[in-house]
Amino acid sequence: MKDYITISITSNDLGKRIDSLISGKLKNISRNRLKSLISEGHLCFNKKVLNQPSFKLKECGELLLKIPKPKEYKLVPQNLNLNIIYEDKNLIVVDKEPGLVVHPGSGNMENTLVNALLFHCKNNLSGIGGIMRPGVVHRIDKMTSGLIVFAKDDFTHNSLSQQFKKKVTKREYALLAWNSAKNDEGEIKTKLLRSKFNRKKMAVTNSDKGKTAITKYKLIKSFDINEQTKISYFLCTLLTGRTHQIRVHMSAFGNPLIGDKKYSRNNNFLGLPEHLKEIVFNKFVKIERHALHARKLGFFHPYTKKNLLFESKLPSDFSSLLNSLNSKILDL
Repeated sequence: MKDYITISITSNDLGKRIDSLISGKLKNISRNRLKSLISEGHLCFNKKVLNQPSFKLKECGELLLKIPKPKEYKLVPQNLNLNIIYEDKNLIVVDKEPGLVVHPGSGNMENTLVNALLFHCKNNLSGIGGIMRPGVVHRIDKMTSGLIVFAKDDFTHNSLSQQFKKKVTKREYALLAWNSAKNDEGEIKTKLLRSKFNRKKMAVTNSDKGKTAITKYKLIKSFDINEQTKISYFLCTLLTGRTHQIRVHMSAFGNPLIGDKKYSRNNNFLGLPEHLKEIVFNKFVKIERHALHARKLGFFHPYTKKNLLFESKLPSDFSSLLNSLNSKILDL
């Protein structure tokens, strides 16, 4: 492809949005990619820069779309600490610590779990996920801790991806949330859609554009600290795997996760006794660590033909808060 494309505008094209117009004429550039190019100032009309995808042409002339050369990315293998739960020639299961990003992305090319795996596996990871996501079958959020599986070959990657898609994997999470539980156990089923007000957040919706999300929950223990402040310890099972699913569901149903800045105001900790307040603030709220841990992960191994189930112990920050909560209850 040339580094620019010219399009002649005739009277038949007038009054049309430029992104729709160009998209109809160019089949090898996606609409989203086109919008980005326009917004970044790569489109000119009669030598004048246009940067609004919704702009409508009112006169004939010539559009010139510049195609910037693709950036060359080369991921750097890094010798970082890895807590490996299981590994064979086809896959590897890692217990991720909170604060570690799963794979590189824009502005964050190093110190991710993938960088560490590239070093450990000697670049022997499946390539289906693309240059930026070698071996990545599924993800968990940066501040979520716990189990995640990576594929070393394409056959394993495809098999695991299908299992996640068909919802036959086992994914259980432990979490600590604010407020009392409405029920001891149940199922939350809603549609989720990216928020209109904050594109980095998801929201419960009635729109047909939303995707169905199903979370099963079970209350393990309640901690009634005082009249104003309650904390609940849940186990949740994912029946679907939507972005931020557990975090959105628990917040929408009155139990936002401790430390979750996106979906909770977290001012509940102000009502805690000093010792608990210090733990909650320093280990969760201050560093925006939501109290969510991927505790169990189960799937079918495509080569050994065995069902595998892995379990992770609660991380130290989680255990520290739980132990302090239990001690507080015993003191009451």
